Amino acid sequence: MGCIESLPYEVILRGASFKECRDHIRNHFKESIEVKPGFKIFDTHIIGVPPISVGLDGDFVIFPFTKPCHGTFLLRVEDKAEADRLRRRK
Repeated sequence: MGCIESLPYEVILRGASFKECRDHIRNHFKESIEVKPGFKIFDTHIIGVPPISVGLDGDFVIFPFTKPCHGTFLLRVEDKAEADRLRRRK
């Protein structure tokens, strides 16, 4: 993939802190993993304050994404292959 902007994503939180994203994932999704900054999701390196939580909900991947000059967003993207890849990492 390579470009988050090209994915059909849903914005869950806008202008959020990494802690707010982490708390939202932990409180709203049964399944989550923690990754370090630089971990690749959709072939894009994720940045943030560790630990970075990534939520899984069926075929959906929920993760924080920082867009320079625009802030951090919590995004939800449906992609079975990526969700399965992240589950295998657990």
